[in-house]
Amino acid sequence: MKISIEWLRQWVQVSEPVEQLAERLTMAGLEVEGISPAAAEFSGVVVAEIIACEQHPNADRLRVCQVATGDETLQIVCGAPNARAGLKAPLAKIGAVLPGDFKIKRSKLRGVESHGMLCSAKELGLSEDASGLMELPADAPVGQDLRAWLGLDDQIVEIDLTPNRSDCLSVRGVAREVGALLDRPVQDVAVPEVPAAIRDELPIRLEAPAGCPRYLGRIIRGVNVGAASPAWLVERLRRAGIRSLGPVVDVTNYVMLELGQPMHAFDLARIEGGIVVRMARPGETLELLNGQTVELNQETLVIADEVRPLALAGIMGGEESAVVAQTVDIFLESAFFCPTVVAGRARQYGLHTDASHRFERGVDPELPRLAMERATQLILDIVGGQPGPITEAVEPASLPQPAEILLRAKRIPQLLGIDLPAAEVEAILRRLGMQVEAVAEGWRVRPPSFRFDIAIEVDLIEELVRIWGYDRVPVRRPVQPTRMQPEPENLVARRRLRNLLVDRGYQEAITYSFVEPRLQALLDPDHKPLALANPISSDMSVMRTSLWPGLVAATLYNQNRQQSRVRLFEVGLRFRGELENLAQESVVGGIATGSRLPEQWGSDEVEVDFYDVKADVEALLALTGEASRFRFAPARHPALHPGQTARIWRDDRPVGWLGALHPQLTRTLGLKGRCFVFELLLDAVTTARTPQFTPLSRYPSIRRDLAVVVADDVSAAAVLQEVRAEVGALLRDAFVFDLYRGKGIPEGHKSLAIGLILQESSRTLTDEDVDEVIGRTVSRLGRELGAVLRE
Repeated sequence: MKISIEWLRQWVQVSEPVEQLAERLTMAGLEVEGISPAAAEFSGVVVAEIIACEQHPNADRLRVCQVATGDETLQIVCGAPNARAGLKAPLAKIGAVLPGDFKIKRSKLRGVESHGMLCSAKELGLSEDASGLMELPADAPVGQDLRAWLGLDDQIVEIDLTPNRSDCLSVRGVAREVGALLDRPVQDVAVPEVPAAIRDELPIRLEAPAGCPRYLGRIIRGVNVGAASPAWLVERLRRAGIRSLGPVVDVTNYVMLELGQPMHAFDLARIEGGIVVRMARPGETLELLNGQTVELNQETLVIADEVRPLALAGIMGGEESAVVAQTVDIFLESAFFCPTVVAGRARQYGLHTDASHRFERGVDPELPRLAMERATQLILDIVGGQPGPITEAVEPASLPQPAEILLRAKRIPQLLGIDLPAAEVEAILRRLGMQVEAVAEGWRVRPPSFRFDIAIEVDLIEELVRIWGYDRVPVRRPVQPTRMQPEPENLVARRRLRNLLVDRGYQEAITYSFVEPRLQALLDPDHKPLALANPISSDMSVMRTSLWPGLVAATLYNQNRQQSRVRLFEVGLRFRGELENLAQESVVGGIATGSRLPEQWGSDEVEVDFYDVKADVEALLALTGEASRFRFAPARHPALHPGQTARIWRDDRPVGWLGALHPQLTRTLGLKGRCFVFELLLDAVTTARTPQFTPLSRYPSIRRDLAVVVADDVSAAAVLQEVRAEVGALLRDAFVFDLYRGKGIPEGHKSLAIGLILQESSRTLTDEDVDEVIGRTVSRLGRELGAVLRE
């Protein structure tokens, strides 16, 4: 938003240097991107009038003009096609300096002396128009310095507004802000009600009141669209970055810049019947003012007559109903369009207009009538005409309802850390245009209609500190109690889980809790996910029932960027059940694919396998100090390989899964290589045994190895479980150190070699003690698992 300081000073007294004002605005949240002069630097240019214009005797394209400057008449040779007697234009006299340090000297063109130069707008740096002389209005004072007459010694402040502050997309809005910051009154523009001179009206029908709850229109007959826009109007538009397009359009643009209300003018002769505000119908098209023809969809709000669409509501008018040189009667529109209806529609059609920029952010719903009166007044002053009465169609129930907010006095220091006197709180709020009523707890506040971004108590507190001054908030060092927090010994801190997995080569990922329904169904079809009522996008429309969808998506993302070795883990929530009894369970999950170790010279590359990831999970379980209470049981999971899947149990409670992604699923998702995943309930791996001191045994340990033959479907875990159950307290460790199939082993069987470490804390074990334990163990294995001692 570009703001002329000269224009701003007509609304509010600003005596401070522009740089100081820019600093105050920036600190208040209206970031000033830059300050620039209103016009390029030039001097010695005056308003002049051509009193005679004759053909150059020696050149077809040149004219010899006699130009009055107020105190003398000068001969000027000019090649502009619009040079003519009676025209007022800028004259650079001898000694003048134009932009680019171009100095004007006495010259002779084709044998005729020229005592200066008549200028185009481009030569003065005021426009890109170089088609002819800059035409000044008939009332321009001859002989006056052009810079002074146009007020070009002005500065332009460009403000980068956040989307919530669309109330400042006008001079009026910025003036209100400056008035509040500097505690100065704002001089609002005087807009008297324009009486109707004729009774002509157009009927207005709101068929989509949710998108347009207020629409005002007015007929003005007998306008002279061929009249020129006054220089002050053209100049103010130019300084705001808008070019002049004709008096009627210039007025609607001016009112938008001044008050913040986008408007539109239709050629009344091209409207059939009345005005209908409705949604577009299938198959309708509209040629826009920029020449683009768009095919409308049913979600687009349009302004139509009884036959066809005339304009994209709040975005751009149509070419067929535009004001043209032949227009005599116009229909003026001023309306309120809901941001939700306009937002995104302009981009959908490849458009971005000043109107859509404002309407999709929000415009004051109480502004259309004031804007209509202001625009009518200016149109009558510039192009004449006879206005009809204002016709208004309104659906009050669909208009934004003013908020009433309770601001508690105690809440201000809680959030800001400062105590603002009650009188200052009330003064700031009233300077911002709010209605304030003191109550026992603090104040009851009603924001003005143009501040629809203020809805809750914290918004009001933000406004207080914004106007009071962020830079005045004292800097205090944070205070933290030095008392150490207890950390129960029977809990494993989450940071230990994270550190362990990082030490084992994993990287922590944080993925969205919202996932794609298709991916969720592939990875966890047994649980129906909770669908979001208003998702960010279609691929983030359900709540995850497992961490795997996010981790798989992250792995695929990395593989697509030439990362062949991926190891990721996440600690987060999964969501299961219906909305009424939704369970939020904390889990830790991981995924591994690619090589077992990073590429190196010391070993060949080996692909990660099931047992590598199982070892990582076992390391997590070992943090509890009760690894023997966990077991891995063969199981089936729809997303996992049927031969490489384990259900993880803690005692009799299932606490997680481990396995390889199903090969068919891997191909469907486009993953490269085998992928192994795990997921564990967090409470199962963070609840640990309370450490208890046990003195180290002074007596030696004894190792005995057993080789037993069991059926192929008997797992090593089952064998170790029976060994632990039988040996009891004497067992310090039991592990499998060899697996054999082949000669001497029956078909469908395998040989497992198990190492047992035995130790007694009160005496040295004898061979007889050990033999007795081993005998009992072999008997139990035979009885429970059908195992036989390998010969």
